Amino acid sequence: MDVDYGGEAGCLDPELLQLNEVSPLAIKSNPYVAEKLFEQWLSLPETTPLVKSLINNAKAGVPLNVSGATNSPKATSGNAIPSMFPAGSAPPLSPRSSSGSPRISKQRAGPSVLASPLRLVSEPAKELIPQFYFQNGRPPPNEIKERCLFRINQFFYGHPEGLQLLEFKPVTKEICKLPSFFSTALFKRIDVNGTGVVTREAFVDYWVHNNMLTKDVATQIFTILKQPDLRYLTHEDFKPILRELLATHPGLEFLQSTPEFQERYAETVIYRIFYYMNRAGNGRLTLRELKRGNLIAAMMHADEEEDINKVLRYFSYEHFYVIYCKFWELDTDHDFLIDKENLIRYGNHALTYRIVDRIFSQVPRKFTSKVEGKMGYEDFVYFILSEEDKSSEPSLEYWFKCIDLDGNGVLTKNEMQFFYEEQLHRMECMAQEPVIFEDILCQIVDMVGPKDEGYFTLRELKGSKLSGSVFNILFNLNKFMAYESRDPFLIRQERENPTLTEWDRFAHREYIRLSMEEDAEDASNGSADVWDESLEAPFYLRGQTFFVGAHNRRLAKLFNESPSMIKAERVNLHKMILLLTTTKKFEFFSSEKGFSVSKLHKIKILR
Repeated sequence: MDVDYGGEAGCLDPELLQLNEVSPLAIKSNPYVAEKLFEQWLSLPETTPLVKSLINNAKAGVPLNVSGATNSPKATSGNAIPSMFPAGSAPPLSPRSSSGSPRISKQRAGPSVLASPLRLVSEPAKELIPQFYFQNGRPPPNEIKERCLFRINQFFYGHPEGLQLLEFKPVTKEICKLPSFFSTALFKRIDVNGTGVVTREAFVDYWVHNNMLTKDVATQIFTILKQPDLRYLTHEDFKPILRELLATHPGLEFLQSTPEFQERYAETVIYRIFYYMNRAGNGRLTLRELKRGNLIAAMMHADEEEDINKVLRYFSYEHFYVIYCKFWELDTDHDFLIDKENLIRYGNHALTYRIVDRIFSQVPRKFTSKVEGKMGYEDFVYFILSEEDKSSEPSLEYWFKCIDLDGNGVLTKNEMQFFYEEQLHRMECMAQEPVIFEDILCQIVDMVGPKDEGYFTLRELKGSKLSGSVFNILFNLNKFMAYESRDPFLIRQERENPTLTEWDRFAHREYIRLSMEEDAEDASNGSADVWDESLEAPFYLRGQTFFVGAHNRRLAKLFNESPSMIKAERVNLHKMILLLTTTKKFEFFSSEKGFSVSKLHKIKILR
């Protein structure tokens, strides 16, 4: 039989030839061998009938059996490809590397039944990948779902019409595991129609069917607070929960009669949250930023702790008091704005004029006040947190921008010298021994340890525990001198309680200082004896408020319009003065002859 074949034998795949006696590597290395082997195979007597049968079967439409192996003896004996080597005379195959070509390394089940280079390649089995992304959160497991539904039935039992706001508070605490002051926000989120009640079906649909049950606490809080069409939180989103905190927390009960003061407290808390959490500084708190911060833990702590002053993160009333008093002292005209001349007096004129100019050039942060050349209360909160805690990353970023005059992302020798020149001049004016800049630069290099001593990057400053002292050296003379003559006793105190930040220690010291100053003022005025409780019996006001001291009638007249539950005794505290300075009642109080604002520092709110 004359068989005409076209194409080049060198293009044949050696494995498709299925020659177990010859190594495919040898064929690939010499295409001429493949051509001769193919010609020899066609010349064999067994090949001609096999090829004819395959052609006839193809014309008749009979399916070809081209499986790689078969257990049928007939198929093996009738259709096997005739060997080109005598039995037992095949040369040994060379060993194949397991790390070679994927084609070489794959296993074959056995020799092909057909004498054809065609093989059927089986498709790999499809691996079922379970769903790992759920747009509305992962559905809860049946066990957790049934347990939650059982608890929901217990709370809604006996309330077929639903729960009102006051009745809904335990649901927020026990089932949702959220702070109790989230109940109003959660209630309104479920009661979208404003009916005043939340039914069992509505709560199950929101909390269980929307998969809120399986989300982490940060995602739950983020979903409850944010506006439906936004993907971030704003200042306004935090106000509902802070209003409920002020209305329900026992440590803030004394502020219920002064809405203006409550508003200032809420604003300060929000400013502190965004200062530490919103690292982008755009007033838009994202879910990622919320998860990275410690706000959730602080909220849980505030809900469990009756003394709000023990919640040092964000919610401490004493911290707010210190911030507000410092602002009030600088704001001499009480227009709630501060200019350069006001800020230069901060910390007993601790800051240099050059750094104050940089602050008012709005390089570290754009002012929120609408008045040109004026700093608002929010801007002051960012300033004082940065100034009094230079160990935090927001503070380091704040002051780095101030010193980086050209905005190229590094602090050079000339930039630092520019700010230190004024420090050097001030030391000379105060008859202090001046320290030349070259010595200061060597000290800063030792403190930071930069890769290149010619400049400092923000990353290098963040990696050093002494970066705050670097900025104090450049523009805060009082803290620079305190660092040079630091007290070992204070250092030991800091090591004993490392959990406190520099801001925590500053706020504590400042609060004590304000108290001592008011005590000294009382003693200098000779008015300390008038607060003797034996001089006058307590004066009751509407059965809700009483004061102790010789000025009971004036205080009673001052707070006569207040319905709050306030009790006071002869103990030092400053909080009552802000109740006056934030309201119009201060004008009446200051006009009383022989009675100064400092007397109110003798009043303490009993919890």
